[in-house]
Amino acid sequence: PMPLPGGSLPRAVAVLSLSVVLSARGAAQRCAARSGSSASCWSHLHPVNMFDSYSVKFYHSKALTSPYPGSHIERSQVPEDKVDWLTEWEDYNPVEYTAKSVLSGPSWADPQINDKGFFPKFNERDGEVERKSLNGLYMVENGRPRNPVGRTGLTGRGLLGRWGPNHAADPVVTRWKRDGSGNKVAHPVTGKNILQFVAIKRRDCGEWAIPGGMVDPGEKISATLRREFKEEALNSLEKSPEEKAKLEKQLHKLFSQEHFVVYRGYVDDPRNTDNAWMETEAVNYHDETGETMDNLPLEAGDDAGAVKWVDISEKLELYASHSYFIKLVTEKRGAHWSEDPAPECPE
Repeated sequence: PMPLPGGSLPRAVAVLSLSVVLSARGAAQRCAARSGSSASCWSHLHPVNMFDSYSVKFYHSKALTSPYPGSHIERSQVPEDKVDWLTEWEDYNPVEYTAKSVLSGPSWADPQINDKGFFPKFNERDGEVERKSLNGLYMVENGRPRNPVGRTGLTGRGLLGRWGPNHAADPVVTRWKRDGSGNKVAHPVTGKNILQFVAIKRRDCGEWAIPGGMVDPGEKISATLRREFKEEALNSLEKSPEEKAKLEKQLHKLFSQEHFVVYRGYVDDPRNTDNAWMETEAVNYHDETGETMDNLPLEAGDDAGAVKWVDISEKLELYASHSYFIKLVTEKRGAHWSEDPAPECPE
């Protein structure tokens, strides 16, 4: 196991990780009830021991899918018992792939490892680029960082700009669902109030997601969260200076009130490779009365194809690990999530 700076993880990470395990276990049990076998349920979840100190398991599921996003590249197949780097696998022969959009040398991307003058400081703050992982130290082999969760069947960077962790921020903006009279709407089965969040439809894959994006070099996470919400959910890039000023004033009210970090760490993302992976900080900003968000006109912009308020429940199918983040928010807010509690796990 890898050492953890400071000896511990943020509690939110441990909580989410446990939630991932329980959520996956519940899904497996429901699947087993239908199929009569739990083996088929677990096959696509790929449990991986990551932090022994928390007995935490992370899952590679979306990070093993083919074809790789935006390409016809097929990953080499990784059986679930071979995901973990600690499992020896002499015949492992991953496909090498880095997208042309990354190799063309945009400002947001690193050079290739062997390029002259490129000496990245992995596991450190490297100038304006944050190369530390939110999950502690990661291994570097032959000059390349190694995905801390395990094998993905693909080396290189794929669509990701940075070798190692690629940092993002995801603002989860929520309000209570209300009827025409302004009263909170409770779910008819559970009696719990229904929470809504601002969802965008991603242009790249068509999946619904939390608005969010990459942290710019030198940018604070709080600034990224605010900027991405403005650009993707409010189309601020197309607004006039007067409209932008008005938006800023309203957003300040939302982003300066009580909020909490839902999750900080590794994300099971379809763009991940053996040498580059996504990490995020997801933060919940909750509009308790609904007054602030009522005055903010949602309008899709930047990377979003559409934007709307979505009722939260376990039926949601969202991009990457976003459903886990949303589930944690409902637990924190005491809102409706599932109509039927997961069955007790047999000992």
